[in-house]
Amino acid sequence: MSPPPLLPSESLARVMRLAKFDGLCVLVLGALFALSAAAIRSFPLTAIGLLAAGAGALELHGVSLLRQGEPRGMRWLIASQPFLLAVILTYAGLRLWLLDVHQVPESMRALLAANAAQLQMSVDEFMVALNRVMATAVALAGVGFQGGMTLYYLRRRKSVEAALHPHDDT
Repeated sequence: MSPPPLLPSESLARVMRLAKFDGLCVLVLGALFALSAAAIRSFPLTAIGLLAAGAGALELHGVSLLRQGEPRGMRWLIASQPFLLAVILTYAGLRLWLLDVHQVPESMRALLAANAAQLQMSVDEFMVALNRVMATAVALAGVGFQGGMTLYYLRRRKSVEAALHPHDDT
């Protein structure tokens, strides 16, 4: 036997709790990413970090609107997810496009040489292959997580609206 559906007020509380946590995490991680990219003077990666932090801010703005009783806050929560996904996919694309295997420190090259040798590859070939795997993993994780968050918010939209306007029978 399945449990009964959540009350609209409980759905609202859970959505706001999750969105606040997710938004803060995205904001902080995006800002840290931007700062570390700025430290190495990488303009494209700094921009990616700032855009990611912006996606977190969008989500937090949606939480703020919901807290004020504004149903349009759900649109902000939902929109923040595909926006962040676009940022993540752009980052993955930049990783593929901007890789310079000659900038890898010599100490790292020594560590990678053994793995490359086992696969009968040069260190440069190994770095390119490893970068492709990492970029693909980031892209797939982004699609899975941001897609899941978008669906989560979409499925709770009506329940949240019902909690914000409990006497409307529309």
